[in-house]
Amino acid sequence: MVDFELTEEQRALQETARRFARTEIAPVAARLDRDEEFPRDLCQKGFALGLLNLALPAEHGGAGLSHLEQAIVAEEIAAGCVAVATTFIANDLALLPVILRGTPEQRERLLRPFAERLRFGCFCLTEPGAGSDVSGIATRARREGREYVLEGTKCFITNGGVADQLTVFATLDPALGRRGITCFVVEGRPPQLAVAKKEEKMGQRASETVMLHFDGVRVPEANRIGEEGEGFALAMATLDNSRPTTAAFAVGIARAALEHALAYAKERRQFGKAIAELQAIQFMLADIASDVEAARLLVWKAAWLLDQGRRATLVSSHAKRFAADIAMRATTDAVQVFGGYGYTRDYPVEKLMRDAKLVQIYEGTSQVQRVVIARELLRG
Repeated sequence: MVDFELTEEQRALQETARRFARTEIAPVAARLDRDEEFPRDLCQKGFALGLLNLALPAEHGGAGLSHLEQAIVAEEIAAGCVAVATTFIANDLALLPVILRGTPEQRERLLRPFAERLRFGCFCLTEPGAGSDVSGIATRARREGREYVLEGTKCFITNGGVADQLTVFATLDPALGRRGITCFVVEGRPPQLAVAKKEEKMGQRASETVMLHFDGVRVPEANRIGEEGEGFALAMATLDNSRPTTAAFAVGIARAALEHALAYAKERRQFGKAIAELQAIQFMLADIASDVEAARLLVWKAAWLLDQGRRATLVSSHAKRFAADIAMRATTDAVQVFGGYGYTRDYPVEKLMRDAKLVQIYEGTSQVQRVVIARELLRG
């Protein structure tokens, strides 16, 4: 029997995240965007409320939230500011490989510190020459005794400049393709690790995005996650697990665009009446509302499948692709509803439009999601 009713605990979690987004995040979102300011204070407050490290299992000190509950929180935080949401959820992306494939000793050692105090992790997969083509990564992992030496460059790394635990994918030999990729965890900030560049982005400007250079970073064998050559499969499994949460970001952005457009349309008067009475405006609002509902249902289905222990690759890609694309469309239409004012920084919709674009790009572009969907369909 299909049931869309949230439990009392889930509604309380949703309300906590929504209140935090509206009272703590939204009032400072424009300033954080303008100044490209890392939201450390919000992270501390969010950590105290249990809104960070959503995927952290209860046995390691976390809340042990389900995928559905993680998506619920992600939507609410993103509705306040998706750059803040991206900063919050980056920890989950960094920790997922350890949760999925770490040994009991690794999970306890590498996960529990995140439950004890605010700290940041980052997920180091993308490289200048390997974005959508993960099998083409060139960062090398050279084995020396019971250690590995990492050399190479990673780019577009969220929280890369503040993280003191890095999940890094490197290859033992580029000639091996995906069969050479292996996952490692770097603890601390070794001197051989450097921030090569901080990106200046069009949107999500409060989220720190950097290029990292690994120049002989040593990692003990005990910090290899899984076996040698299992990194590609682990990276794909990680993204399958994180995709509904990322899609929920897009739902939050689109919902925020709808809320702002509705409020403005009721207040703005033209031709002697509120523009909300104009059919052209009503059609745009109706389309955004339908898209938000449909996207949320896809996100919830993908999360539900993961919670049932079932394969969610197809539905997760549906959710990410559809939600990201409707967020871009919703924010564009919201700017249109505001007219010339929407194109100025005096109103929040231009920021939403800039922020939405990145959701179509990171964690697998909308085009890559279509490739995944087509592959799954043809596989039958």
